[in-house]
Amino acid sequence: MSYEIKINDRHSTIELLSRSGNQIQVAIDKKIYEMDIAEVERGVYSILLDNRSFNVELVEGKNSKSYIVNTLYETFDVEIIDAETKYQMNRRKDEGTDQKVISSPMPGKVVRILCKEGDQVVSGQTVIVVSAMKMESEYKVKQDRVIKKILVNEGDVITGEQPLIIIE
Repeated sequence: MSYEIKINDRHSTIELLSRSGNQIQVAIDKKIYEMDIAEVERGVYSILLDNRSFNVELVEGKNSKSYIVNTLYETFDVEIIDAETKYQMNRRKDEGTDQKVISSPMPGKVVRILCKEGDQVVSGQTVIVVSAMKMESEYKVKQDRVIKKILVNEGDVITGEQPLIIIE
């Protein structure tokens, strides 16, 4: 099981490699750690790592994917970055920008392509529909443009951030 998390402004990948009772082995950014973790009271954990003891408090943040993590000396904002969160972050990032490539932030399947190469498209026009996580997402152009190249076909399985349509 692998997760991408954001700790303050740093992104990391955490993968649970094994678990036996309180003994776990994780890879954080591909570095392997073996530790003993026990919940000592609701939301408070005792962690033994390299013969050192840490107490950590997890407090749920503004939603079920964000936490405030308190240690003895520091506080961290932690967010779990799953496919839905990546999608939302990408949509916010793209707002107001003039893109030249249309892509989906997460893997999925091309459902419909609503344009052809050379077509003149207008601001707000949907050019491609992608199905991901049991939802269909419409991707629109932000300004009047011409479709330069379509890189996929209907029914294609795509990866996250894969270029789908190039516009000029």
